[in-house]
Amino acid sequence: MTSFRRNGSVEVDRCVTTIAARMNARVTDISARIHQALEEEIPELRADVPTVELLGASVQGNVDTMLQALRHDIPARRIDLPAAADEYTRRLAQRGVPLNALVRAYHIGQRRGTELVFAELQVADIAPVDRFLVGRAIATRLFEYLDRVIQQVVAVYEGEREQWLETRNSVRALRVRELLVGKEAVDIDGTTEQIRYPLRWHHLALIVWYPETGAHSDELSQLQRFVRASAETVGTAASPLFVADDQLSGWAWLPYRSAQPDAVAGVRDFAAAQPDAPRVAIGTLAPGVPGFRRSHRLALGARSVALARGDAEHRVIAAEDAGLSVAALLGSGSAELREWVGDVLGDLASDTDNDARLRETLQVFLRAGSSYKAAAAELDLHSNSVKYRVGRAISRRGRPIAEDRLDVELALLICHWYGPSILRADSA
Repeated sequence: MTSFRRNGSVEVDRCVTTIAARMNARVTDISARIHQALEEEIPELRADVPTVELLGASVQGNVDTMLQALRHDIPARRIDLPAAADEYTRRLAQRGVPLNALVRAYHIGQRRGTELVFAELQVADIAPVDRFLVGRAIATRLFEYLDRVIQQVVAVYEGEREQWLETRNSVRALRVRELLVGKEAVDIDGTTEQIRYPLRWHHLALIVWYPETGAHSDELSQLQRFVRASAETVGTAASPLFVADDQLSGWAWLPYRSAQPDAVAGVRDFAAAQPDAPRVAIGTLAPGVPGFRRSHRLALGARSVALARGDAEHRVIAAEDAGLSVAALLGSGSAELREWVGDVLGDLASDTDNDARLRETLQVFLRAGSSYKAAAAELDLHSNSVKYRVGRAISRRGRPIAEDRLDVELALLICHWYGPSILRADSA
């Protein structure tokens, strides 16, 4: 047994150096013990074979670095994370292993390492009081090393996680856009794995966005939270798919194993109940890859109508709303469409409150099979009032509607959905 006594006192630094040298000679065994303790106490670290093997290299790299720092009195501020530990941290970040599991591993490793250090101290020829001084010196340096390394681990993990998610989301968005274009045959199972979304199921597409206000903060995060909450509320069978379109808007799909007649109503009701909900355009529920694409196209069409009408009060618009899909197909208020509506409706296409009431009455009247009674019931008016308004509407148009009734109904539908964007200035 080697004595560390000199003139009745202990040279603490020399003792630390000698203890570290002894332990370094057994670095493989010590690392294996710590490795075993980590696997036993932290289930997340034994998830798959490749990372488990790299964990062993990470532990040994940390132990060797720690012992060399003790042996040569290297300040903690000059210590860098070992290469194996750096790579292990990145792999865990890529696999989504929680950061707290990794930080806990370092604390457990320090605890186990400290136990082994004090076991080594017990067999050293040092007086009890001096053993305490040496133990305190080693414990202090181990803590400084741990504090330094954990700071680096957290920085590496967060940086890698952010980059990994950004890359993964970019790849995911690219695959989704390729899928929507549909120029190549689709490997359904392979694409499902890549985008982590069940393409063989039924899909309800959403377009969600916030109006342009000039104040950009975390709108995309808010949109994602809204989509996730919507999916939970309407009872989807798996997690929704969300892809950012730009800083203020995103595309989403809600997955169902089978057709759900109430899915659209569920999303509409949920959005209506949220005071800070974004604007929402909803497609129709449809199966498979063709349904994935079609629902999205219909949601885009619904959004184009919503943007054209510029109605801030109506936050939700759905492709299943009567006549909306037809209106979307005709375009978003083009000059040619505006001229055609004006030709068909005459002065009835004017942007006035009175003409709006007349258009609504005429539209309901025609939809009710030209029945004044049925229209009155739907509008909650007296049949004579309906008859008067229909007469005024025809008068404003300037000609009867018997010969071109279909054109009139279509023009009224377009006015209903596009509003002021398709109407002309007051010509009363």
